Amino acid sequence: MIRINLLGVERQKAKKALAFDIGQRLTLACSLILVAAALGIGWWYYALRQESLRVDAEIAAAQQETARLKSLLTEVQQFETRREQLQQRVALIEQLRSGQSVPVQLLDHVSRSLPDMLWLTSLVQTGNQMTIQGRSTTLIALSDFVGNLGTNPLLVKPIEIVNSQVAGEGGQELVQFTVRANINAPTPAAAPGRGGRAGGAAPARRGGAS
Repeated sequence: MIRINLLGVERQKAKKALAFDIGQRLTLACSLILVAAALGIGWWYYALRQESLRVDAEIAAAQQETARLKSLLTEVQQFETRREQLQQRVALIEQLRSGQSVPVQLLDHVSRSLPDMLWLTSLVQTGNQMTIQGRSTTLIALSDFVGNLGTNPLLVKPIEIVNSQVAGEGGQELVQFTVRANINAPTPAAAPGRGGRAGGAAPARRGGAS
């Protein structure tokens, strides 16, 4: 009689199935680990890529801002240069104005003092003395002119009429006069008209025709 041990065969099959089960589990675990690692690396690469793009955008914005600030700095420097030039011009104008204040005021006062029918032919300043020559159609206009000159404290009263002569010119009698006044101010270093005529070749007319 032949006996077959079926129990041993079943045990061997069970061992083989168990070994196969463990291998599958290990393979599955390794696969999961690899997939998780790939996903992690992919996410890390994506995050680095996004960060790189963000940094590049910030660098581009910073470069644009730098270019804008350079342009503004250039404009500010040009503005400062222009402001300094204007300040120098203003200082020069003020210096000239302060240096020529007395002659300018005198010329302005003489111009405002001219009555109608009277005009000047010359205005000469010698030191603190001013000599004015001109013509008038009437003695009243000459008197008004002298009275108007005396209203300014720059001129010392009395204002002297040195000479007045009636002469005919173009069929009309004119009063040729010379007026002298002392200036109540120190003589500027360089006064306009000093030692010469302040007016041009053509007389400055005020009022009617000659």
